[in-house]
Amino acid sequence: MESYHKLLLENKAWAEEKVQDDPKYFSRLADIQRPDFLWIGCSDSRVPANEITNTQPGEIFVHRNIANMVVNTDTNLLAVLEYAVVHLKVKHVIVCGHYGCGGVKASMTSHDFNHVLNMWLRNIKDVYRLHRQELDTIENIDARADRLCELNVKEQVMNLAKTSIIQRAWKHEQRPHLHGWVYGLKDGIINPVFEMEAGTHIDGIYEYDDL
Repeated sequence: MESYHKLLLENKAWAEEKVQDDPKYFSRLADIQRPDFLWIGCSDSRVPANEITNTQPGEIFVHRNIANMVVNTDTNLLAVLEYAVVHLKVKHVIVCGHYGCGGVKASMTSHDFNHVLNMWLRNIKDVYRLHRQELDTIENIDARADRLCELNVKEQVMNLAKTSIIQRAWKHEQRPHLHGWVYGLKDGIINPVFEMEAGTHIDGIYEYDDL
């Protein structure tokens, strides 16, 4: 049996089990999506947003990419952000990284990962450069990578705050609250490392005055 066939069979078994437990499960999901949260997470399959927060489908709107980045030229991310903030009216945006992140570790090397990955990882290298003085004092490479995961999450939250999407919602609706979290693969615990309340002032060069 091909591996993808197993996924389809498991899907049918899962759907049947859900209906047996709750006959209206799928009809409710089809009609309602009013999440309070936008989750920007890593593509790593070991960090499923619903499972690690013990929430139900429909409670969290999710975007994932390598190393949970908020890049100002990423139209995919920005489309998700605008839809979540403007149309779904989410109250919280969470950037959640995880310790042991392969993307973060890759960014700490000088290895050539070829064109597109090099371009993507350069954004994390920029975070390292901003915090080089602190990071270079950490001798253990795994501990240094974990600290970079935390600092990367913080910088991505700051990148959210730099967008006109967030600043407009802050000005007119006093939401959403921004959170930076890091998930522990070894213990399953989320570590909150940074947050910004709606309306927080950032460097004036990034603030829009005519929203």
